Parts: sequence; C-alpha cells; structure tokens
Amino acid sequence: MLPEFWQTLSLINPILYMVNLFRYGFLGTSDVSIIGSYIIIIGTILVFYFWSIRLLKTSKGMRA
Repeated sequence: MLPEFWQTLSLINPILYMVNLFRYGFLGTSDVSIIGSYIIIIGTILVFYFWSIRLLKTSKGMRA
C-alpha cells in the first residue's frame, strides 16, 4: 500500500477514477465512491473540452 502522502496525492489523478469504475463494472467493488468517480470524470472531460475550445478560438493566426 502507498504511504499516506501518496494516497492523498493519487486522488488528484483522474485515471484512478476511470480504473475504479472499470473495477466496479467487472468485480462489483471499488476503492472510491462511484458517484464521486462519475462527477470527477465528467468534470475532467468538461475542463478539457472548454480548454480545447479556447485554444481553437485563440489560435487563428497559427499554421499547421
């Protein structure tokens, strides 16, 4: 098991929540809250979506 500091730090990683949802789907058990996992994943998707829209709008003069 991870030390306390690394356990707390790993809760920032959105991949943790995706893996736990797969684990819950296959095994019926999870380390973190299922509803919390959905909220974190949807929040991460929304953050990256709006960030990509912003980058597309501000990069009109750039060339590929």
